[in-house]
Amino acid sequence: MADIDFAVGIGGAAGQGVATPGNILSKLFARRGLHVNAYNAYQSIIRGGHTFLTVRAGKDPIRCMGDRLDMLIPLNQDSMDRHLPRMRRGSSVLYDKGRVTPGDAAPGVQLCPLPLAEMVKSVLHYNTAAVAAVLRLAGVELKTFEAMLAEQFARKGEAVIADNVAAARAGYEYAGANFQPFPFELPSGEKRLAIATGNESLAMGGVAAGVRFYCAYPMSPSTGVLMWMARHARRLGIVVRQVEDELGVINMAIGAAHAGCRTMCATSGGGFALMTEGLGAAAMMEIPLVCIDVQRAGPATGVPTKTEQGDLWQVLGAGQGDYPRLIAAPTTIPDCFHLIPQIFNLADRFQCPAIVLADLLLSEGFATFEPEELDFNPSIDRGLVIGLDGGEPEPPEGGYKRYRATSDGIPPRALPGTPGHAHVVATDEHDQDGVLISDEFTDPHKRQAIMERRQGKMEAVLPLLDPPRFTGPVDAEVTLVGWGSTQGVIDEAVEDLARQGIAANHLQIRWIVPLQAEAIIERLQLSRRIVIVENNYSGQFARYLRSETGICAHSSIRKYDGEPFLPHHIVDGVKELIAGKTRKYVPVHEIRV
Repeated sequence: MADIDFAVGIGGAAGQGVATPGNILSKLFARRGLHVNAYNAYQSIIRGGHTFLTVRAGKDPIRCMGDRLDMLIPLNQDSMDRHLPRMRRGSSVLYDKGRVTPGDAAPGVQLCPLPLAEMVKSVLHYNTAAVAAVLRLAGVELKTFEAMLAEQFARKGEAVIADNVAAARAGYEYAGANFQPFPFELPSGEKRLAIATGNESLAMGGVAAGVRFYCAYPMSPSTGVLMWMARHARRLGIVVRQVEDELGVINMAIGAAHAGCRTMCATSGGGFALMTEGLGAAAMMEIPLVCIDVQRAGPATGVPTKTEQGDLWQVLGAGQGDYPRLIAAPTTIPDCFHLIPQIFNLADRFQCPAIVLADLLLSEGFATFEPEELDFNPSIDRGLVIGLDGGEPEPPEGGYKRYRATSDGIPPRALPGTPGHAHVVATDEHDQDGVLISDEFTDPHKRQAIMERRQGKMEAVLPLLDPPRFTGPVDAEVTLVGWGSTQGVIDEAVEDLARQGIAANHLQIRWIVPLQAEAIIERLQLSRRIVIVENNYSGQFARYLRSETGICAHSSIRKYDGEPFLPHHIVDGVKELIAGKTRKYVPVHEIRV
């Protein structure tokens, strides 16, 4: 039973409540101790269009939404027409027979018409009855769902709870009496699991890191971070500000961080473009802060509700000139939580801005956590900060020099107001006292020395990073290289390839800057065929890897249609590449109209 997993697809138009049954199922499965991975492909409209949410659950960790659907719930005719051809033997299609008519289904697909208008009091209860029917076919008891309904509608009174519970029982009983259940019962895990979106995980990671100031301008798909922070700010003692634009956001963040506050902000690619000069200013003044870029399809406004890994070169070149920065790309939704405290510690220790490069696939997807993973008391390293403990430090002999040369290139920073430690911060180049060298004269020796000090301190970062994740046999026929959110789907593709007799291994990159070049070279120099998998048109990571290591991948699999990879996209691509049919494989989601 441990290898059983169960995938439900829910389709409909925007405004039909597609997300509600998906969210309920995700929470139900998590409370049952099942791992969950969920993703909602939706449009940037209020009404109409096509939205499709996939919820996949199982006893073992679920790494991506996968290729297969066990159950389809089309809320309108369009969704039935689009997705019925995907359904295969052993799957079921659950639909409202008063509004949706099935077409020709493949042999072995069970069509399950629900007479919802006859079963429930109101159209408001349709989704409740449908969710209950799903549970019945999957062999899941109803009592957990009933408890969730009581919790969800507690504020609306006993009558509303009673109506929803009645609808749930009607759907559950009708499905049991009229439809064939799956030949398995979805197992229960040993303990209840936590569940969160990537945006919620980024926000909670900020809480764990000790963030005390968060500011943002709402820009999808990063807005969920702001919403979570605003909802919990008062209880957690965090100051949250919605700012007028991203120019204001980055400058407000710099001010708060300069004052000694752990500060975080989040945006997407368009907003990040406005922040780049400010990030350079933070680097020049050596003020640590963390900025999250949740990537969506560009350029410009692009496709606001679709995913892409298209901002890599933007963050690599954010701000003019050379300056130290940290860039990391979380690989899973739980990693969104774990990465934030880690990168804050490094930003504080090395006194530089840090960028977290997430994407819509992670930020708006759902995934489960083991409860002990949510550690809100991680080790905190604020680096060399004078006055942070509230004491009265003795002024140094000769006066405090904020930017003085040190053996490791990292001078102690003093919080504003620390007695005897006054200093100037400015965006012009400056000497060790903070005096602007361009006001004096542009002294070549001073400029060279301070550039080398700032850049040199980053050499100590690499030994503090976990090595890149490598899995699979060393002598594999193919090495798949991914970065950021592609980790789970590549893992699953590697397993599918193995079942088809093709040995593949997998190198996943999490730390972009500094790049762990030596560790990457050590792995890839043994590879027989290097294939880079990424969600962009130009192969941005492939170019970056070549520039930093000299390694040129043999081929690539790229996707830039707005939707994330599915395992079969990568499997099909590897086969095409091995056969020599192409050097660049570009899959696209098939949408049936």
